[in-house]
Amino acid sequence: MEDTKWLEVAIDTTQDRLEEVSARLMANGMTGLVIEDEADFRRFLEENRQYWDYVDQELLDRMRGVTRVKFYVTDDETGRAQLTEYLRGIDLPYTTAVLGENDWAHSWQKYYQPIQVGARLYIVPDWMRDRPVPEGRVPVYLDPGLTFGTGSHASTQLCLAGVEEAVRPGARVLDLGCGSGILSIAALVLGAGRAEAVDIDPKAVDVAYENAALNGIGRDRLTVRAGDVISDRALAEELGRARYDLVLANIVADVIIPLSSRVPGLLAEGGLFLCSGVIDSRAEEVAAALAKNGLRVTRRREKSGWVALEAQLA
Repeated sequence: MEDTKWLEVAIDTTQDRLEEVSARLMANGMTGLVIEDEADFRRFLEENRQYWDYVDQELLDRMRGVTRVKFYVTDDETGRAQLTEYLRGIDLPYTTAVLGENDWAHSWQKYYQPIQVGARLYIVPDWMRDRPVPEGRVPVYLDPGLTFGTGSHASTQLCLAGVEEAVRPGARVLDLGCGSGILSIAALVLGAGRAEAVDIDPKAVDVAYENAALNGIGRDRLTVRAGDVISDRALAEELGRARYDLVLANIVADVIIPLSSRVPGLLAEGGLFLCSGVIDSRAEEVAAALAKNGLRVTRRREKSGWVALEAQLA
């Protein structure tokens, strides 16, 4: 039996006409309305921040000032007749899109597209893995339905660009605050030998492992655990016994500052600490904390008001 097909009908209006348009649709018999506007969109992002990375600027621009009314009818003769009736007396343009039964559960996928990062990386939603990868790019496949970070935010892109330049064949990598595992996975697909990943949220463990599996990376190359390196001295000492060529932390300034005291005990000789998630107004504060703990900043990257710092043992 074939899936039911639906038509998603979208009417773009303005805030001052929203009540009028909604009342007309309801008077014409359509009661299942969905209101979409910029404020609603921003609320959606805020409420789901723990599983979504920041949405790119292009989408924010597209939603700016939008007030939209949506409703649904079946994509058949009956539904189209209902559509004509529902729109009676409404003088605004509208668009329609065909949805299958399974599209309802995955409507959020429209927010994700492949992203080119640095000179080589290509971050791809897993459902797009059948699309060609640009020549010279190395794909990293993620399931944004699972993830804490997808690569779209400027701070993540800064960190990925640093990983791309810093990683060496066979390198040992430590990813602190790993979330989706995107940084350690990227390091491994670029040639790192082994990675350890840690996050304070236990849910990140399964998420990172699942994303690693999408890239053919097993637990023989990636170990993920829940824990807090700052407060758990035993964990910090255990990790410190391995010593890492590359330590990554794409978090926030308020975490990187206290974390900086742990970093020297984690780095191998000649190793590099790469931290991101720092707004530009706090970059000097983070740099000062690094210096206080024996780390010398060797490079600063900036994008869209965010800063990533590279540091080595002084």
